Amino acid sequence: MTSSADTTPTRRIHVSAAVIHDEAGRLLLVRKTGTTAFMQPGGKPESGETGAETLRRELEEELGIRVDPPALRSLGVFTAAAANEPGFLVVADVFTVDIGEQEPEPRAEIEELRWIGRADADTLEIAPLARENFLPA
Repeated sequence: MTSSADTTPTRRIHVSAAVIHDEAGRLLLVRKTGTTAFMQPGGKPESGETGAETLRRELEEELGIRVDPPALRSLGVFTAAAANEPGFLVVADVFTVDIGEQEPEPRAEIEELRWIGRADADTLEIAPLARENFLPA
């Protein structure tokens, strides 16, 4: 992607991201250690992984959540400014995820998790991908 004023291609980060809601309709967001923005759980693929495989691995590593393939439903590919890496776009394979009765807990590089409703959006720094596309109405 280039503009007439800038001939440098936009740098992209490819990830898989989860849309997980609780019974109250709130969206699960996480904040990684050393960062300030809350974002959807997920991460970057390892060599040869599909988007769904990446997300299943990341949810287990970051939140202790085990997800069977039928619990994932693709919402498509979404693009937004990267929250923690200026000058980059995040290109995300996004899936809704049914975690059943499992309780996510922060693990690995996750410092904090929160269930976010629309009213919380004004008081937290939320990554553009989540803010622009997935916050509850």
